Amino acid sequence: MDSYDHNPSELEMGGGPVKRTRNGDKESGGPDRDSAWVEKNEEDEKDLSVEKLFESKKVPPWWEQITFRGMFVSMLMGIMFSIIVMKLNLTTGIIPSLNVSAGLIGFFFMRTWTKMLDKVGLLKTPFTRQENTVIQTCVVACYGIAFSGGFGTYLLGMSRKMYVKAGGSATPGNSANDIKDPSLSWIIGFLFTVSFMGLLAVVPLRKIMVIDYKLTYPSGTATAILINGFHTPQGDKMAKKQVKSLGQYFAFSFLWGFFQWFFTAGDGCGFVNFPTLGLRALEQRFYFDFSMTYVGTGMICPHLVNVSLLLGAIMSWGLMWPLIKNNKGDWYTASDTSMQGLQGYKVFISIALILGDGLYSFIKILYITLSNMYGEWKKKKIGQTEIPVVSTNNDEQRTGEAVSYDEQRRNEMFMKDRIPLWVAGSAYIALAAIAMGIIPKIFPPVKWYYVLVAYTFAPVLGFCNAYGCGLTDWSLASTYGKLALFIFGAWAGKDDGGVIAGLAACGVMMSIVNTASDLMQDFKTGYLTLSSPRSMFVSQVIGTAMGCVIAPSTFWLFYKAFDVGGDGEYAAPYGLIYRNMAILGVEGFGALPKHCLTLCYCFFAFAIVVNLIRDRVPKKVSQYIPLPMAMAIPFYLGGYFAIDMCVGTTIVYIWQRINRKSADILVPAVASGLICGDGIWTLPSSILALAKVNPPICMKFLSRKQNVKVDVFLGS
Repeated sequence: MDSYDHNPSELEMGGGPVKRTRNGDKESGGPDRDSAWVEKNEEDEKDLSVEKLFESKKVPPWWEQITFRGMFVSMLMGIMFSIIVMKLNLTTGIIPSLNVSAGLIGFFFMRTWTKMLDKVGLLKTPFTRQENTVIQTCVVACYGIAFSGGFGTYLLGMSRKMYVKAGGSATPGNSANDIKDPSLSWIIGFLFTVSFMGLLAVVPLRKIMVIDYKLTYPSGTATAILINGFHTPQGDKMAKKQVKSLGQYFAFSFLWGFFQWFFTAGDGCGFVNFPTLGLRALEQRFYFDFSMTYVGTGMICPHLVNVSLLLGAIMSWGLMWPLIKNNKGDWYTASDTSMQGLQGYKVFISIALILGDGLYSFIKILYITLSNMYGEWKKKKIGQTEIPVVSTNNDEQRTGEAVSYDEQRRNEMFMKDRIPLWVAGSAYIALAAIAMGIIPKIFPPVKWYYVLVAYTFAPVLGFCNAYGCGLTDWSLASTYGKLALFIFGAWAGKDDGGVIAGLAACGVMMSIVNTASDLMQDFKTGYLTLSSPRSMFVSQVIGTAMGCVIAPSTFWLFYKAFDVGGDGEYAAPYGLIYRNMAILGVEGFGALPKHCLTLCYCFFAFAIVVNLIRDRVPKKVSQYIPLPMAMAIPFYLGGYFAIDMCVGTTIVYIWQRINRKSADILVPAVASGLICGDGIWTLPSSILALAKVNPPICMKFLSRKQNVKVDVFLGS
């Protein structure tokens, strides 16, 4: 599973239309303004200060920013977002950036709550932007565990189902000893052991990242713009529009999911199998399945991601798999569902694309990170840095350069509530020692010194991921996890549980580096909303603790109610992919069918070449070149969800052409409503499934010939 947290949308909302330039900076402006008005507005904006708008509002101390009502709302939202992320985990593995949605829905819930209390005269504490930020931070930390916890990837890859789907004992390296089925108790224990390390690893670096290097963190900045916009008098009208749209589409999506449920009384029933493009296309997994989750996801994801998904589906299911299937008997003799058959081509070619794209991105982000760090060090060494470094003495700048009122105010608040270095360092060492004792108990193939090595290098990798994320908005948590998978799997060896050791090490590394980048994103949001770093850190800890219970419980609900890891809706494709990567790491290429390795090499090179071209050509050309990572996902799943997401992106495109200003403001609200409504319906549908309450109707679609046969059979 790979999260598309990078570049969540071309337009971010909050303080009016915002367009991101190539280097991540922002240009204000909108298409509806005439040139004279724009020139006048640009002059006025020179003196515009966000913090002067809030000057009359007192910033509460850090302990007042964390409220009981805020944590209660965070828990409810954490459950809701965990259900959404878990559903995406176990179906397609595509998870859009939900930071903005968390800020928006947090505002929706809290504004509703406080208005109700205000009407009855019970409101004692007003709802502030700092409280809104703390809620958003807590929710992101909570649902982040649903992503980094590996429920659709490495944890599920350890299960017996994935062992069987990977070919069982017939596949070299796929040992029956390398099985650990999911259990709520050990999953919760494992997550509590590993999920807090990333928070401690980068806390001492917050000043360097946010103030000294002024990293952009686009998703965190977008969320801050949204929250600041909501809480200014000018933003009240826009907030009402967004909240109204969110509520309307939330209700529509929930009721649509409820309506569809009535027609799903058997396998292959319901709107989810509607042959929109014909029965032949349905057989090749090309159809629109009426999923509001994927339509909403398509509205949030960039147009290029959605088009790349569709292109990957056409390339694989439209061309490659039919052609390879025609060579059955020559290229392979096993069944199409075997890893030595067509299934092997599907899985390993998609792995090749993912690894090629991941390796390129890793090298690129590492190069950017090291280059920027070297550049800043060199500037400071020769005394020419343009970055104001804040001292503790009333924000006096070492360079003598004046800073804006906003920057001075934010720097002052950000440095006010320090988190002592010795506290973070001592806690990290203590948790590492605990992990060295607990993780080998949960996963016997993982030796204590594997954990020691992983935790020694994790802070460096966590820093690299957080720094790269600040520059590009790309989180490479899954790439670092795959790197650990191959290293520790090969270290353990196939005879000593290398598959389990590799998958467990992948989980340890993913948890640390993903949490590190999430925390720094939230620090950036807090910096721009004058939220205390201490309240942000505490809320992140609380959210992480919530996630360690909520995420496994949500997974367990899906696992018991549906056929998770089977061949149905919740196939969890990345579980099989991660297990096969672990097998590849300990065994080599002996398990691949004929010509599969050659095709893997070609697609690995294809991913690198396409990325090189994208980075070398002008922006106006690169925006039309597909993303290999996105293309890889439909190789195994088919094109149905890509069609849904393209419907979403088409809606946004048409909306922007008709009224761009309206689209900029309302698209995130509408998309959030669609995703959340459909996601929340999963909870009652799971409860109905567990209670053995079955839908009353089966709606199926047959060809004319099949229908005649059915009529003859029923008439006989």
